[in-house]
Amino acid sequence: MAASSNSSLSGSSVSSDAEEYQPPIWKSYLYQLQQEAPRPKRIICPGEVENRPKYYGREFHGIISREQADELLGGVEGAYILRESQRQPGCYTLALRFGNQTLNYRLFYDGKHFVGEKRFESIHDLVTDGLITLYIETKASEYISKMTTNPIYEHIGYATLLREKVSRRLSRSKNESRKASVTSEEHTAVEKISSLVRRAALTHNDNHFNYEKTHNFKVHTFRGPHWCEYCANFMWGLIAQGVRCSDCGLNVHKQCSKHVPNDCQPDLKRIKKVYCCDLTTLVKAHNAQRPMVVDICIREIEARGLKSEGLYRVSGFTEHIEDVKMAFDRDGEKADISANIYPDINIITGALKLYFRDLPIPVITYDTYSKFIEAAKISNADERLEAVHEVLMLLPPAHYETLRYLMIHLKKVTLNEKDNLMNAENLGIVFGPTLMRPPEDSTLTTLHDMRYQKLIVQILIENEDVLF
Repeated sequence: MAASSNSSLSGSSVSSDAEEYQPPIWKSYLYQLQQEAPRPKRIICPGEVENRPKYYGREFHGIISREQADELLGGVEGAYILRESQRQPGCYTLALRFGNQTLNYRLFYDGKHFVGEKRFESIHDLVTDGLITLYIETKASEYISKMTTNPIYEHIGYATLLREKVSRRLSRSKNESRKASVTSEEHTAVEKISSLVRRAALTHNDNHFNYEKTHNFKVHTFRGPHWCEYCANFMWGLIAQGVRCSDCGLNVHKQCSKHVPNDCQPDLKRIKKVYCCDLTTLVKAHNAQRPMVVDICIREIEARGLKSEGLYRVSGFTEHIEDVKMAFDRDGEKADISANIYPDINIITGALKLYFRDLPIPVITYDTYSKFIEAAKISNADERLEAVHEVLMLLPPAHYETLRYLMIHLKKVTLNEKDNLMNAENLGIVFGPTLMRPPEDSTLTTLHDMRYQKLIVQILIENEDVLF
């Protein structure tokens, strides 16, 4: 989140709201320290060095000792050179002056320069980032260790009402004149509302299905100053200053990410596709109980396909199934899968099965897979049913709801067995490997478990009214 040390929403149109609801104060201490950090000073070698690697510049001084490097740096804070090791030719070292001493780091290059996890386009950037990190960690180690003790993350109630007021104003503007465009100030205000504000608004939305979801944090390089949306402190460094949730856009320090609760509210703009998307992520992004693919396909199948012979067993044309997949990825809930476009119901059943197969985490999750298999092995029918019920309770809520809805549908399919010739056992054969996969990608395990996968789905269909 780009911000100054006292960041707030801008724009005269929301000034009265902003005065009423004070945003959190972004803490400027670490930002000030970054500004004070020593700047890199490259010590250039006066002569040409033989065998200088092409990816190093004139800061490379060839094979010299640590003592020679220390002398060349001259005690200047932030001064640096590159040298080749005397003891290990072909190995390179960054000698850097910091804290009245010379620090030596083993230097690597694989297309980018690095001494640790971060990779840099240039040595200058590597040294700049290193000096910032060294300076901040030296000056503020105790402060950094306590950053997560008083987070702003749970204290953002002001944001909900502020967002609602901005939204109402935009809505009023549209109603007053459909032709009039919303002012650029209002657009700016809305765009500047952070993921933190968005999360607060969604948290208080009564219609939002409150499935728990972990954040999908990935290391991120922020352009320009950014502040952590958990602790409100500056995210220091040149690159990889923190992590961003790729589903909701929350920006936090890497160490703060361990303390963020499992309350990710995915932003629909960040969800690029429907197929191959995590199930909970998709339903939360669409504010739905189940994936829309499941609802739309089942609705279509029940409207015109329950009596179709070999329903779910007979395959549709692969190309047409891919077309349906592309339609959902492109158009979402507006995808047209009607009989006018796809008269063969097997294309729709194929698209639904493909959706389940493409899930990165199956409907019956990897965590519960072995427990379901063990339950299927119990010989006593009553005990087996009880064991299956217990494992069902371990499924994430969105997975449980999707499985429940699917089983109700498949039970309807079996009630039409006289026409479609599909009973619970046949459907178990089809859906066993579709809904559950072993955590380890082992062909042997899959083959060994197939009869238990079939049995689990068969039990779920036959006893859906008891189990769910």
